[in-house]
Amino acid sequence: MKSTKALTAYTLMTCAVLICGCDNSLQEAYFPAGGLVTELVPEATQIILEDLADADPRIRANAIEVVADTRQVRLMPKVQRLLKDDFVPVRFAAALAVGDLAYSLAKPSVKQLLEDRNENIRIAADYAMSKLGTGSGFELVRKAIASDDQTVRANAAFLLGKSGDTSSLKWLWWTLRDKDSDYKAKFNAVEAIARLGDERIDEKILAMLISTYADDRVVGIKAMGALGTERAKSFLITKLDDDVLEVRLTAAEQLGMLGETTGEREVLEVFTKNLIEGLDKEELERVNTLTALAIGQVGTANLTKFLPQLLKNESKFVRIAAAKAVFQCTIKK
Repeated sequence: MKSTKALTAYTLMTCAVLICGCDNSLQEAYFPAGGLVTELVPEATQIILEDLADADPRIRANAIEVVADTRQVRLMPKVQRLLKDDFVPVRFAAALAVGDLAYSLAKPSVKQLLEDRNENIRIAADYAMSKLGTGSGFELVRKAIASDDQTVRANAAFLLGKSGDTSSLKWLWWTLRDKDSDYKAKFNAVEAIARLGDERIDEKILAMLISTYADDRVVGIKAMGALGTERAKSFLITKLDDDVLEVRLTAAEQLGMLGETTGEREVLEVFTKNLIEGLDKEELERVNTLTALAIGQVGTANLTKFLPQLLKNESKFVRIAAAKAVFQCTIKK
């Protein structure tokens, strides 16, 4: 497992793609006249448009996730073109976006992906077609969860959690208990079970929250956020005091997603207490990204005033996270 000092890309972003590049300081915030997040929408939109066409497939995949997560349907024609991308993570993310946004105009293109050479793409296409009402009813995804390929198994668990189909719970519990499942498959199974509302997973998540490994605690926090019960909220609040900044920011983000602004102070301290001082480049970009993501969910005026500078961060990945935050704050308004 990983150290408590350095969280991996897998634990920070859904599709295991993260960031490169950093910003030197978050100390001097500025905001456009009137302080309205809506004034930042054009800039955020331009960032995502550019990143959907970026040369780096990781950036394209992250940009697609933002379109889907924030329901930017007006950008889906650009995403639809990426169903034919050369890179698997990009096609995977594009197929999910079609399903999540029920973008029926892309149905013929997604249907073609059912014959893709890569199994990860085939199950993503089945997920999308099932969401559109013409797939196998997630049957292809359920079968894939027993794959010997651990990436396929992990992605199948992730998709079943997003499906909303509680009949898939028995497959997810099997994945969690199977000795052949690696940690990625098991982590995805835990979060998927929580997302489907099975509170029996509560004790397993609690064990992750008290792990000595920061990676485990982050995954546990996300699973508690997915579970979303009052008990889950209570445990999330306790992680605002974690020794690791990244863990605190993730807890603040998840609480914000559940409508709680309790984590505002922990996010604000990144700016007011100069918590980035002494961080190396990799640590700094993680903090910048997680800070932006937390701002998007907490959404208070004390925090959104820092979005303009995050939109101008030298890292494209940080800018993507900031653009996502702008869209999220606008939706909440």
